[in-house]
Amino acid sequence: MIYERIQSKAVFAASAVGAISLLLATGCTTKNYVRSQTEPIIQQTNELDDATAKNNRDIHDVDQRAQAGIQQAQTAANTANQQAQTANQAANQAHQSAQEAVNQADSLGSVIANLDNYKQVADASVHFAFNKATLTRADKDKLDDFAAQLNGTKGYILEVTGGTDSVGSAAYNYDLSQRRAQVVVQYLAAKYGVPPHKFYLIGIGKDQAVAPNSTSAGRAKNRRVEIQLLSNMTGQEPTAPAQTSMLTKPPSQ
Repeated sequence: MIYERIQSKAVFAASAVGAISLLLATGCTTKNYVRSQTEPIIQQTNELDDATAKNNRDIHDVDQRAQAGIQQAQTAANTANQQAQTANQAANQAHQSAQEAVNQADSLGSVIANLDNYKQVADASVHFAFNKATLTRADKDKLDDFAAQLNGTKGYILEVTGGTDSVGSAAYNYDLSQRRAQVVVQYLAAKYGVPPHKFYLIGIGKDQAVAPNSTSAGRAKNRRVEIQLLSNMTGQEPTAPAQTSMLTKPPSQ
């Protein structure tokens, strides 16, 4: 009887040990299974985190470059705008100086009482491209030849008359003819020191055409500035020979 009890206990112990071993083995298998299933997910999650962090860094870098580009463009725009304003102010001052430096008159007779005592000593003309008020090298050469006579002429004045072709409104052409006359005055005053009171500037616009405006050649002749050298030294021979007008050689359209 005692032997049977001991044998029964031994069988139970063996069974318990087997159950525990089975449980432990089953637990290890479960852990391995869980690990095999979760490790790829964890790895993918880490990869996604790394990709997200990289994307955030890239977006931040792009944003910084964009902001730097915008700031650079804004700075350049501000600089260009400031330069444009400065240039515009300088142009306005130059225009105002030209207006103040010479006599503006619709006719010489309105400002010179003894105009009949003035005789023409020489004349010249320069021509301009369409809608331009800029002197070419050839124009400056003509003015240089004309200015060579000034030192030998006493009591002189310069009548500077600007003209245009018939294209455009009357108001615009009056302004354009004035600007053309002014650029001639500025050149002679700056290079040869002609004092302001010697100039009498007249802008006639398209009012007094010297050639038909129906042709390209005629319009080119009308886009001109005529300069007359007048002297009031009556009773004396002119100190310089009169020049023939250069209207016969206008620039091409």
